[in-house]
Amino acid sequence: MGANTPELAGRVALVTGASRGIGRAIARTLAADGAAVVVNYRRDREAAESLVAEITDAGGRAVCVAASVGEVAEVDALADAALDAYGHVDLLVHNAGIASRGLPVAETSFEELHRVVSVHALGVHRLLGRLLPGMREQRRGDVVMISSSEVSEMRPNGAPYNMGKAALEALALTLAKEEVRHGIHVNIVAPGLVATDMGDRLVRAKLGEDSAEALDASMPLGRVCRPDDVARVVRFLVSEDAGYVTGQRIVVDGGVNASPTG
Repeated sequence: MGANTPELAGRVALVTGASRGIGRAIARTLAADGAAVVVNYRRDREAAESLVAEITDAGGRAVCVAASVGEVAEVDALADAALDAYGHVDLLVHNAGIASRGLPVAETSFEELHRVVSVHALGVHRLLGRLLPGMREQRRGDVVMISSSEVSEMRPNGAPYNMGKAALEALALTLAKEEVRHGIHVNIVAPGLVATDMGDRLVRAKLGEDSAEALDASMPLGRVCRPDDVARVVRFLVSEDAGYVTGQRIVVDGGVNASPTG
C-alpha cells in the first residue's frame, strides 16, 4: 500500500445503527480512512442519506440500507444488500441499540425483554452467520461490538438493556476465540455516557438536565464523551496498530470508573 493510500482502502465496513450519534461518527471515520461503508438505519432515512452524501461528496463510497437488526428477515435483507453492493464485508461494527423502559424486573414484559435483547445481541448473531464465511476469505476481518460501561454496574430498573449488552459481550468474547484462527479480530468498545440524542434523553429523565453536555464540568476529564471519542477507538482497533489485539474490552468513559468519586 502506497504512502498516500488510506489504510482502510479496499475494506468494506457495515455499521449498524449508523444514521445518528455514535454510529454516524464511526461510519464517517472509517470512510475517511478509505473503507467503503454500508450505513444501516432503522427509521431515519433522511439522516442516513445525508451521511451517504457527506461521504461520497468527500470522495468516499457508501450506501444506506434500512433494516431493524432485531428482525430476522430484515437482518437477512441487510446482509444481502451489503454483499450485493460490495461483494463482501470484512469489517462489522454493531452499534445499533435501543433503551429499555426503566422498569423493575417484576413489571417488565417478556415482549420488551425480547425486543431489546434481539436488537442488541440476537440479531447480530444472525448477521454474523451470514457474513463470517466471506470475512474468513479476506486478508483480515474485524468485528467491533459497541457495548456500554453499564454492563459493569448492572443498575436496577434496566434488566432488558443490561441483559442485551451482557449477551452482546458474551457473543463477542466467544467469537474472538472461535475466529482467531481465521485472522478475524473481535473486540468490544464500552462507552459511558455519550453526548447523543439517547444520552440527552437519559440525563433529562434521570437528572433533569437539558443535555448530556450540561454535565461536562462534572466529568473527570472535563467533558462528557463525544461520538468521535468512540469512533477513534474503533478506528484504532481495526487498524494495523491493533494488529495483535483481539478479545479485548475497552471502556471509554473518561475515567468515571477510575476516579475516586466514580
